[in-house]
Amino acid sequence: MVFSIKGRKYTRRPPLKVMMLGFRGFPGVQGGIEKHAENLCPLLVRHGISVNAIVRKPYVSEVPLPVWKGVHRLPVWAPQSAHFEALLHSFLGVLVAALRRPDVLHIHGIGPALVTPLARLFGLTVIVTHHGPDYDREKWGLLARCMLRAGELTAVLASHRVIAVSRTVEKLISERYGKTCDFIPNGIHLPDIPATTDRLAAFDLERRRYVLTVGRLVPEKRQLDLIEAFARARLGRWKLVIVGDIDHANPYADRLAKIAAETPNVVLTGFQTGETLRELYAHAGLFVLPSSHEGLPIALLEAMSFGLPVLVSDIPAHLEIALSPNNYFRVADVESLAGALKRRAVRPVEEEELRLQRFRVAQRFNWDNIASKTIAVYHKLADPFRGGVVKEAKEANLEH
Repeated sequence: MVFSIKGRKYTRRPPLKVMMLGFRGFPGVQGGIEKHAENLCPLLVRHGISVNAIVRKPYVSEVPLPVWKGVHRLPVWAPQSAHFEALLHSFLGVLVAALRRPDVLHIHGIGPALVTPLARLFGLTVIVTHHGPDYDREKWGLLARCMLRAGELTAVLASHRVIAVSRTVEKLISERYGKTCDFIPNGIHLPDIPATTDRLAAFDLERRRYVLTVGRLVPEKRQLDLIEAFARARLGRWKLVIVGDIDHANPYADRLAKIAAETPNVVLTGFQTGETLRELYAHAGLFVLPSSHEGLPIALLEAMSFGLPVLVSDIPAHLEIALSPNNYFRVADVESLAGALKRRAVRPVEEEELRLQRFRVAQRFNWDNIASKTIAVYHKLADPFRGGVVKEAKEANLEH
């Protein structure tokens, strides 16, 4: 677009074109990276960025429209395989990006980041968001761990810039590779608290009389620890609600389902989203995250944004949020968790303290701020190749 300012002709560049890959899809697809992309992408569009998200066809096959909140979703085939899905889809995604020529290719996760050298070979500007050291997850074998470490290495050495979602990841990159990166965390939108409890009846739940945990049914989430600790704590009328599902069949999930069925007052709801999930968050008596591995857990931030008391394992990602000491228990220590459950279940809910918690977490982990910081990284990399924000028009006779 060409326009005049005080008689001088200028031309404005078209919107910055960003293409993303590394996640299954959105909206309403289970996963932390998926939730990150679901929240971030529409905000980028609102700030004038053109966003194309390469999503995995099996997870969005029921979505009728390719454009969602201004974000163009490009479904690309992917095998539903725990070991090859992310890598093969990312490879195909880079081929799509090589044809579409975005100003920035934004890859999420160190597994998909294995394709970074290929993207660079095609002359693409690449940013990688490091969501956490996935090679520490208990579900992976030796080969998968080696590939994930290789993905981290290529992300740091081959991309133009790395974004870290936590200070823990930022420190890891600095100490292991001697590189700097941009710290841009996960975030939340401050929710309205639903007054209704209609959806609790489907799971036979009473308001403020259940412990809630939300996450995939995978070993590093350690839901089995929570079930055992809940049984030991003997909380009377309280129930334990486990929200989440499997991505792929695994022995851990089978064992979890069996033990949950054998333990009184344990409820498996499956994956939930929308108003049902909002009500489950809003009316819980306590939120617990016993994980042995996290990047920066959006589920925990969401629980805090609903004003819930929280108990979390003492892993670095949780310690980074800087809760008071009585909100932590020793990771993988069932007795420590059982004792913490007893103490918190009998403690009166301090409404004013939790109200302040809501606003503190919303201020610190604000999606609008996160989007602005991400856009700043995009422009820092892309603008030198695009001629600046505006440039003087060469054709003096053009006007708009």
